[in-house]
Amino acid sequence: MKSLLSLFLILFFISCSGQDNNTPNDTSEMMETDSNLSVQKVTVSGNENNYQFSVTLSSPDTGCEQYADWWEVISEDGTTLIYRRVLGHSHVTEQPFTRSGGGVNISATDIVIIRGHMNNTGYSVNAMKGSVSGGFTSIILDADFASTLSTLEPLPTNCAF
Repeated sequence: MKSLLSLFLILFFISCSGQDNNTPNDTSEMMETDSNLSVQKVTVSGNENNYQFSVTLSSPDTGCEQYADWWEVISEDGTTLIYRRVLGHSHVTEQPFTRSGGGVNISATDIVIIRGHMNNTGYSVNAMKGSVSGGFTSIILDADFASTLSTLEPLPTNCAF
């Protein structure tokens, strides 16, 4: 009986320690995802059709060669740029960081997406979605979601530091 229990425990531990094909087994792959630009928090103040958004970003800034250069509010379907807050410099020593902007011309119930952009890699897939009245939750966007909006004004003109 004792040996049967021992055999069972050995088989159990062996089966539990095996790799699951759906789980990344390379920790560098998981760390790379964690270091990407992401929207961490969104708060809103103001009145309908003139809201002030405060957006907290976490970004792998290293200086002007790699920094978060804007965050934006877009329509749920990705067809309309509603508001863009251009960031004039990198935030190497200030992570995560929060920047505000407005007036954002939406109603309290309009569903919007808030996402960030890196100067050298483009849009982040880690965004937030929601409404002023319902709040915002994290989402993962397709890598090419509404990528054509990147050419619309306003665009950064330079990086101060």
